[in-house]
Amino acid sequence: FYKRRFENAHQPRTHNSTRIQSRRMGDSAKGAKIFKTKCAQCHTVEAGGAHKQGPNLNGLFGRQTGQAPGFSYSQANINKGIIWGEDTLFVYLENPKKYIPGTKMVFAGLKKEAERNDLIAYLKASTA
Repeated sequence: FYKRRFENAHQPRTHNSTRIQSRRMGDSAKGAKIFKTKCAQCHTVEAGGAHKQGPNLNGLFGRQTGQAPGFSYSQANINKGIIWGEDTLFVYLENPKKYIPGTKMVFAGLKKEAERNDLIAYLKASTA
């Protein structure tokens, strides 16, 4: 028993590696439902889609904050200057106003990690 415990002591903890992996493995179909109920009122995802209260999200990944052509962003969003990717979206979607103080986005955020993972998977598939 002691030997097994000692041999496994240098192995990474599975809950940490699972947590990191879970951020990358969302369910796009579940994410589509989340988008429809929580995001579609203000955003579109299709290429050439119209801006609504929020910007069209097509081409989101790899784009800098506040840069969708033709949308009037808050100065806070423009000045944030980060590039949208899975990691930045994961943090942003939890609490947009905390991540970008002064943003015009009124969405309170998604507190559940699984929902954020699913939404990001959907956005990756639908905005490319």
